[in-house]
Amino acid sequence: MYACLMPQSRFRAVLLVLGLGLAAGASGAELRPPQQVSPFSGATPAAPVPAPWLRQSLPGVERQNTFELVADAGRTVLEVRSDAAASTLTHALAIDPAQSPRLQWRWKVSRALTGSDFSRKSGDDYAARVYVLFDYPVERLSLGDRVKMSLGRTLYGAELPTAAIAYVWGTAQKPGETGPNPYTDRVQMIVVDSGGGQAGQWREVERDLAADFRAVFGDEAPRVVGIAVSADTDNTGEAVVTRFGDLRFLPR
Repeated sequence: MYACLMPQSRFRAVLLVLGLGLAAGASGAELRPPQQVSPFSGATPAAPVPAPWLRQSLPGVERQNTFELVADAGRTVLEVRSDAAASTLTHALAIDPAQSPRLQWRWKVSRALTGSDFSRKSGDDYAARVYVLFDYPVERLSLGDRVKMSLGRTLYGAELPTAAIAYVWGTAQKPGETGPNPYTDRVQMIVVDSGGGQAGQWREVERDLAADFRAVFGDEAPRVVGIAVSADTDNTGEAVVTRFGDLRFLPR
């Protein structure tokens, strides 16, 4: 089994990166990935999260986050409750960063996580995360990563993403700091907000994906194949309530 080829912790992290691919694999043959993200604001509070958003659990994690549409200042937003838990809400996409390099969203957290620190595995928890998943050319990967990717695609029958940027609300690192995820360098971390000084407030975010990809991977950004949102508290055992507004890809 694929899980036996690496430590369980690294296997979990790799599946976290590939989670969008695993979820999309179930329906990707029937539905072409969209070129924009389905908005939360178009739904009513307590309604199902709009398709093609999908809940994605993680292997070896007992407690899952809860995802619910709620009203906030007259608009419908996504609320994530995470209590010593981890899981994601994922959305398949097909976007060319050369055409639509800008990503906008807003988020709000109830608190920062005391133990959040991407420099160590035990600190790989965040009050909020936005993953952008890329279809990085497999031939450019190291031999070890190519083997893992080949096995993953054989086992799960999906075109799995090969790189990801995780935009996070952290604690130990300051806004603007970057670095590899402590489990795998196929995920590069970018701290957007940090600490509890602005907890309870909506924060507006806009990122240039093409510029960020060049900065953390040293290459041109390939096709975006998905996005995922979450809060993550399973390592630290903390709790947080996080809200996300709509996410949008915009032209240059």
